This record gives sequence, C-alpha cells and structure tokens, in this order.
Amino acid sequence: MHSQAAELDQLSSVATSAPPLAQPLLQVDRVGLQYRTPHSVVQATHEVSFDVHPADCFVLLGPSGCGKSSLLKSVAGFLPPAAGEIRLDGKIIRQPGPDRIVVFQEFDQLPPWKTVLHNVMFPLLASRTLKRREAEQRAHHYLDKVGLTRFADAYPHTLSGGMKARVAIARALAMQPKMLLMDEPFAALDALTRRKMQEELLILWEEVRFTLLFVTHSIEEALVVGNRILLLSPHPGRVRAEINSHQYDLQSLGGAGFQATAQRIHRLLFDEGKEGASEAPAPINFSDVRFSY
Repeated sequence: MHSQAAELDQLSSVATSAPPLAQPLLQVDRVGLQYRTPHSVVQATHEVSFDVHPADCFVLLGPSGCGKSSLLKSVAGFLPPAAGEIRLDGKIIRQPGPDRIVVFQEFDQLPPWKTVLHNVMFPLLASRTLKRREAEQRAHHYLDKVGLTRFADAYPHTLSGGMKARVAIARALAMQPKMLLMDEPFAALDALTRRKMQEELLILWEEVRFTLLFVTHSIEEALVVGNRILLLSPHPGRVRAEINSHQYDLQSLGGAGFQATAQRIHRLLFDEGKEGASEAPAPINFSDVRFSY
C-alpha cells in the first residue's frame, strides 16, 4: 500500500485546484452491473460512484473488462443497474432518452444512402424535435462547427474515418443533449487522425461547452481529453481513484511531467493485486486526487 500512497502524493502535486462545483448533472451511486448468461452471472462493476457536473469532460479510464463501457451503456439507459442508482438532474435513469446521446466507435452506423447533411438531420426529424427547415438550419450549424460545411452533400463512403467521426459528433450535438456519451470513439482511427480528432473535440468543447462522458483505455487520451478522470480497476470494475487533471493538452504529450503522470496512473491501475488487498476501505483524499483501495 505504501508505494500506491506515494504515487498519490506525487499525483496530488501535479493536480490543479478545481473551482467550486455546481449541483451534479449526473450522479452514479454505488452502481453494480451484471451480465447474465445461461450458466452464470458476470459481475461487470462493483459499487461504482461518481458525479459529473455541467460542462465536465469526464473520462472513465481502465483496462479492457473493467466495466467502463457497461457504465456508459447504463448511463445511456441501455443496461439497468443490478444495484445502486443512476440519476440525471435528480431523476433516476430507467430508459434511453434524447437527453443522452451516444457516439460509438463504429461510424459505419451512418446510413450510407443519406448525405452528410441528411445524416445529421435524421434524428431531429425522426424525433419530431424540429420542423424540416429548422432541422436543416441546425444541421448546417453543427456541420460548420466540425468543419464539414463543404461536405454537406457528400455520402459516408466518400469520407475518411476522421470525417465520419466528425459527422457522428455533429449529429449528436445537433440533438442538443444534456450529456454527450462517447465510447472509445477514436480507437479505430490511425494515430495521426486520432490526435487530430482529440484536438478538434477539445476545440469544440471550448466553444460549445457540452457535458461529456468519455470512455477510453488510453491513459494519454484520458489526460488530454479529460478535466476529470475516474480510474477503474480490472474486472470487476471498482473505483481506484478520481483525478482532477486540467493542465495537460496535446502540446504536453512529449513533456516529462505528462509522461511521469501517465506512468503513475498506470501503476495505480495495474498494481492493485501486488499489494494483496482484498477489501475496499474508504477513500483516502489527497488534494485533487481521491483514491479507493
């Protein structure tokens, strides 16, 4: 345990003080998620709790199988908790809704027979949120935000992977949800396109200030995208730490401080078993780092 406490001391020295927070928009309260098979019950997460505030870039970070995508699906309303509650604006989430829009990794979900413009318009018209002219105006607005105005009449098969990602983001933001949920949205892109999409996402967030819940297994991506990061342990997912991390961006990637912080987070994520702990005592608080054994 002593080595992990030392890691937390070092992390607290690089974390920045957060301003006073408003009432949480999303509250995940001791959530346990399960998948049932014909022969067993698989525990995906155990008593996971966290809050997401308006205009947060909140990242769920952990290895494969830690339940981070399951948590996002549960926030979206696709997977009901086996234990605990998830509340949005104080109301328990029981089903999917237009106040939470998901951007998945597979951008081939864009209907190939619809142009870029009509792909963005489609959910607005399907939900009867707006009349056609208003939907078209809003679609053009968000296509401009993601830099795709010139491609409004193009079809998905003519677009690169990064451009498809931007269409998916524009389509989600056009619905003006309370939360944008992104499940490893850039994982299938090549390294250069992925960096470009991370940069564009941050620029877009600075301008629009939407609330983002972002899932990744990349420590570097979490530090770049997130202003708050929740670390989840390997299966079943438990909260290992919550970190406020405002000071890093794409220009920080090669820096010694960035790399040192990434290495400390890696040790916090994967050294759990080496200490021989089987219980989960109350969190230990260090400045802007909250850690659970």
